[in-house]
Amino acid sequence: MKTPYILIATALSACLAIAKDAPPPAPVAEVAKVETAADTPLVQIAVLLDTSSSMSGLIEQAKTQIWKLVNEFITAKQDGKTPVVQVALYEYGKSSLRAKENWIRQIQPLTRDLDKVSENLFALTTNGGDEYCGAVIQRATKDLAWDANPKVYKAIFIAGNEPFTQGPVDSKKSCQNAIAKGIIVNTIHCGGEAQGIAENWNQGALLADGKYLVIDQNQAIVHIEAPQDKEIVKLNEELNKTYVSYGKEAPMAKARQVVQDGNAAAKAESGAQVQRIVSKASANYFNTGWDLVDASKQKDFDITKVKEADLPEEMKKMSAEERKAYLEKKTAERAEIQKQVLALNKEREAYVATQRKESAKTDTLDTAMTKALRSQAEKKGIAWEK
Repeated sequence: MKTPYILIATALSACLAIAKDAPPPAPVAEVAKVETAADTPLVQIAVLLDTSSSMSGLIEQAKTQIWKLVNEFITAKQDGKTPVVQVALYEYGKSSLRAKENWIRQIQPLTRDLDKVSENLFALTTNGGDEYCGAVIQRATKDLAWDANPKVYKAIFIAGNEPFTQGPVDSKKSCQNAIAKGIIVNTIHCGGEAQGIAENWNQGALLADGKYLVIDQNQAIVHIEAPQDKEIVKLNEELNKTYVSYGKEAPMAKARQVVQDGNAAAKAESGAQVQRIVSKASANYFNTGWDLVDASKQKDFDITKVKEADLPEEMKKMSAEERKAYLEKKTAERAEIQKQVLALNKEREAYVATQRKESAKTDTLDTAMTKALRSQAEKKGIAWEK
């Protein structure tokens, strides 16, 4: 697969860690949950993508629309608080993956690091293989750090186009095991509705309280250009200036941010660029591991405990009070820019709503997932602004 857009940035080669010709990595072990406040509402979504030869269109849709999926929760509230969204990714059905792992790879465990999610999606390629839905649902159910709180909206979205019952693992049992842990399974058949039913895609959803959805994986995403788009893109330049890099992760992470901005810009016609910037203006774009502004929002953060060697050059000569004031200034600047982006996006959504027309007979990945997650999340007490 050709990378659609490349920006030259420090540590670029490290960011694009999944090379086209490299052998598939070993399965990723479960990692600890991303720390959030105990009373912060949580949404956990695992996306399972068929990456066999016929699914290049599906991957293209996933690359551009992951931001839109996360943005669905920007105006959502549970018990008066905005939920934190964690996303996990799996691929399955590609012959270059390991046969002993049922042609499955965990790309990313549940994470709030949206740049890594985007990076991994843009690195995906497709080739022929065997698609085992039951096996990949089983893996996602067992491997991921699903929260036990019954108020957490937990969902698997699996997309593909081969019979749902293929493979050595019983797909019915996998779906039953998932819902037993409170994990809803939504099935997305890439093809005709009747064919999907004949191949049991609807049965998986029925067994796990999910929705059976049908999409055209080769259909172009419809993006309506709005007057606010250019200003939102311009504000992103100012937003990026508010990031204060620190620590060993910073060069790679900052380069990743730049590259993913570029990847989204190259897909601007699909709406990916605007949706990514809106994500960056929300609480779900959070980079405590390399950005001091985000790190300073953590409960126990203390700038005096950050080693001078880990600070950016402009802060090394500052006193402790000057460092604190500098971070407060950057934090205020970012908050103001984010406020402007979200206000523009609200205007943008109102404009788009008046312009939108029927442009397709079938859903694409983003619209299908949105239909399911809103109705399901509402049952967990998550409500959206009217």
